[in-house]
Amino acid sequence: MNEKRTNTCNRPFIFLNAAVSADGKISTKERKQVKISGDSDFERVDELKKDSDAVMVGIGTVLADDPSLTIKSENRKKYRKDNGFDENPARIVVDSNGRTPIDADIIKKGEGKRVIAVSKCAPEEKIKTLEKKAEVIVAGNDKVDLKILVEKLKDMGIEKLMVEGGSNLNWSLLSLKLVDEIHAFIGNLIIGGSTAPSLVDGSGFPEIDMLKLKLVDFEQMDEGLLVRWQVKNSEKSECF
Repeated sequence: MNEKRTNTCNRPFIFLNAAVSADGKISTKERKQVKISGDSDFERVDELKKDSDAVMVGIGTVLADDPSLTIKSENRKKYRKDNGFDENPARIVVDSNGRTPIDADIIKKGEGKRVIAVSKCAPEEKIKTLEKKAEVIVAGNDKVDLKILVEKLKDMGIEKLMVEGGSNLNWSLLSLKLVDEIHAFIGNLIIGGSTAPSLVDGSGFPEIDMLKLKLVDFEQMDEGLLVRWQVKNSEKSECF
């Protein structure tokens, strides 16, 4: 939360969090969510949410998995409330065309701020409907301009932003050098499938421009491995 981290950049500190199979997949070829980690990792993720100002996902994740992105632990909710925050971090959907269902769990479950980021291409009637339940940010023409969006989020007081996918949003943020850290639980299963989403999809980096990571920490957890990397050449990473 923002009392724990102050930065001088024009965007929040941004980290990706994901559970991936041993072969790097985040769901099946049918894009169905699968349990990759166990109870210890669930607790870790809940703690990360407690200490974040916002959690962000792409519209694909909302349509496929319908996550609420709420904190599960009553003690963690109480901690936030006792420190003057909503019981849940702000929940943000990157949704260029305004496709977020009005009855999605991210909209209807739990207290706290909801933000839907759309582009200028989103139909006006969709925006009006979403505005009844969430704050709508327009950023970009044909699709959401993530650089503009994260600057606006910083202006809203969001200093620490947790991103929970999907693979295309992860790619977009990484390709723009907007990610500072990657937290990945690597589970003990193989999913396979050339069309199954991986941690990062998108068009991919050419060899000369591949992102380099610095290993910060690792530990055995459940039946897998938790790894934390720092992105070496994230934009303005020296601010943090």
